[in-house]
Amino acid sequence: MEVKVLDFNGKDTGRKVQLSDSVFAIEPNNHAVYLDVKQYLANQRQGTHKAKERAEVTGSTRKIKKQKGTGTARAGSIKNPLFKGGGTIFGPRPRSYSFKLNKGLKRLARKSAFSIKAKESNVIVLEDFNFETPNTKNFINVLKALGLENKKSLFVLGESNKNVYLSSRNLKASNVVTSSELSTYAILNANNLVLLEGSLELIEENLSK
Repeated sequence: MEVKVLDFNGKDTGRKVQLSDSVFAIEPNNHAVYLDVKQYLANQRQGTHKAKERAEVTGSTRKIKKQKGTGTARAGSIKNPLFKGGGTIFGPRPRSYSFKLNKGLKRLARKSAFSIKAKESNVIVLEDFNFETPNTKNFINVLKALGLENKKSLFVLGESNKNVYLSSRNLKASNVVTSSELSTYAILNANNLVLLEGSLELIEENLSK
């Protein structure tokens, strides 16, 4: 599919680029997308939750009352989970929520995400640009020129650009990544995908392996 190339002022440069059909025009695999997004979100979980069990609670281990004749249930320790301040029964323990996915499935998920955005006409190709110094106002002007100031956007760079990244860092609705940092979640979480020309070849190269 052909897409026109815009400059950072939002004007048509008169050039067009051909987006690979094998990346931007496949039949999306929803299950692959689901698994990749699930893995991404699972990896964000720290898994450091912990509750003290009976053996870890501070307290005496003596039998707190006689076994029979009290008219109440027998109790052997103040650390009994039924008492206030006692241990927690089957409480959470530190664990990792991560799980493995095959590289081929992850590539299919990213290609599906790209195809979904392309089908919705939410892909913009922008010529490569840079700022002399980090400047949030300049980045906001780029967003306004593209009509994205009130939308979630994901800018994909071909290579790391410190000035562009720092200029966007204070803006919650905009995210700047390199082609190697792309994730299915980031693609789908943005309303609009802004691909800089320098990133196109790298994206297609990474996803065609």
